[in-house]
Amino acid sequence: MYLKLKYTVALAALAAATTALADSPKGVGPITFSVPNAVSPTGNPQATLVSDNFSLRLLASTPDLVENPSGDITTFGKLATGADTVPDIHTYLVLPRNPGGPTQGYDYGRHFLYQGHENGGDMAYITRINLDVADPAHRITLLTPVDSASGKTGLNRIDGSSYNPFTQKLLFAEEDDNSATLNGTGNVHEVSLGWPAQRVSLEAFIGTGGFEGVHPDDKGNIYLIEDIGGKTAPSGTTATVDGVANVPLKSARQPNSFVYRFVPNNPKRLQDGGKLQSLQVYVDGAPVTFHANDVIGDIISPAQKQLYTPGLRLPFKWVTIHESHKDDATPFSATEAAKAAGATPFKRPENMTWLPDSHFRTFYFTATGDTDAPTGQVPQLAARGAWGAIIRVDLRENEEHEEHEEHEEHHGARASGDGSVSVFVLGDQDHAAFDNIFFANREQLLAAEDRGDKLHDQLQKYDSIWAYNVRNGRAARFVALGADALAAPNGAADNEPTGVIISNGSPTKGEMVGMEGSLEHVRGFFTQQHGLNQVYEFYKIGR
Repeated sequence: MYLKLKYTVALAALAAATTALADSPKGVGPITFSVPNAVSPTGNPQATLVSDNFSLRLLASTPDLVENPSGDITTFGKLATGADTVPDIHTYLVLPRNPGGPTQGYDYGRHFLYQGHENGGDMAYITRINLDVADPAHRITLLTPVDSASGKTGLNRIDGSSYNPFTQKLLFAEEDDNSATLNGTGNVHEVSLGWPAQRVSLEAFIGTGGFEGVHPDDKGNIYLIEDIGGKTAPSGTTATVDGVANVPLKSARQPNSFVYRFVPNNPKRLQDGGKLQSLQVYVDGAPVTFHANDVIGDIISPAQKQLYTPGLRLPFKWVTIHESHKDDATPFSATEAAKAAGATPFKRPENMTWLPDSHFRTFYFTATGDTDAPTGQVPQLAARGAWGAIIRVDLRENEEHEEHEEHEEHHGARASGDGSVSVFVLGDQDHAAFDNIFFANREQLLAAEDRGDKLHDQLQKYDSIWAYNVRNGRAARFVALGADALAAPNGAADNEPTGVIISNGSPTKGEMVGMEGSLEHVRGFFTQQHGLNQVYEFYKIGR
């Protein structure tokens, strides 16, 4: 009865919303009304609030059955063992034909929402929500069944996803790491669209890392954003920072994650190898690098302060950290290679998005920061990204073809090499712990917070999704996330907004995500992760 009622209501709203969205020429339209306040924790379920000119429609949640259960994978949001599966970043596709599924001859439609699940224990998996299907028995398809011998999928903490039109395959990234070395152990996987889905791991070509964001550009290069927490300052540590003695470092963590670009030898076949590169930012003529034996030095580094100074434009270059070749079979650690090559570490970058009208020359990425209020409330640490940040990267038009050379000055920093990096938003306690990021229209950037349970309790507020105007920096709270019945009780994992995406779902190169054309006739989605793991579509009322 629950499933029947939910999908009857959902499909009635779907028809109206799809028609309305079809009239939107650029994104979901402007977000002009702000939810006034974040939702405060109470221990009881509370509604999620969205800007009052938008509405939400529920598409899937934890108890929904997968049509082809395999081992302990029986429902969308929990294993049969009771473990939460945390569905994460979505990819929306509109395919020209039925891709097929476990029921031979069944029409699964043309509109699909794909997501990886972030659980571990070799039991992460990938699902496909068949958006055109009303029958709950066929609504959600499992793409990665367990191995018959081990009862496992062999996948862990799948976070990022995207579609690569050059290979015509999906990309999924694992955000996994070694707790001892704090180097990433996650893989990037290619998954075919047809049935049964075929999966290929790319660790011999892209390496292993704590990968979250994974996005192609218009040349077939693959950009990857890594999210691994660094070592924490020992309890009670103080230091002289910016000339101030005895500054408490609280729970500040060493920057430990990197931004990557994989330049394939053959964009149509990533297994032909290529160059893995990492971002290396320069401050006062020297690269900002990682120092394994100087945790405190990295935390309080003056260069890290400049790296997070809004308005300061810093030059960078791509450093090649590994070259792979066709049919290589030996995995390597991308995180370790980035550290060895002198790439620049950030405070838990999570995802990125292309500026729609930039011709893939500008992208924004998020840094989550330390997710601890006493740490962020130390001014010297806040100035080094403790609350998180949104960072802009501008690539040189000819950076793939010319030698590195200094060519302009801005705010006292000489821009050189392959482009420049600048902080668009430096977080504060009201705008913090940025995670998922996507353009809602040509000018407004949606940024979802991931404060975590501790920071929720410390500041007595749940997460929001912010709409930032990239022209003037103004912010409107688009979503104030509430708490569902499973996540609200004390001791349960709080809900988190994730999987934010706005796209027309086109699988063609001419309308790939990041092009202005991808914002025509779009649909928007996000997940209220943990607990009921509710996947929502959002749409503008009256359009």
